[in-house]
Amino acid sequence: MKKNIHPENYRFVVFKDMSNEHSFLTRSAVDTKDSIVWEDGNEYPLVKLEISNTSHPYYTGKMKLVDTAGRIDKFNSRYKKKE
Repeated sequence: MKKNIHPENYRFVVFKDMSNEHSFLTRSAVDTKDSIVWEDGNEYPLVKLEISNTSHPYYTGKMKLVDTAGRIDKFNSRYKKKE
């Protein structure tokens, strides 16, 4: 293994999925400014995620359709089959 290429500042960090409030504690070297008090009473750095395995459609099996500014309707009307 090459020397001096791996980070030295591994520590416990809380990752929080903001879409469903699921959190988990793991070791990471990611830099963050936020912190949170975990279930064990200790304060840990916090990384906010937009999506995780608890909210991603591949893992949950639920498709979540987000229509931004009617894009789906525009697509359907443009490419609708002629009857």
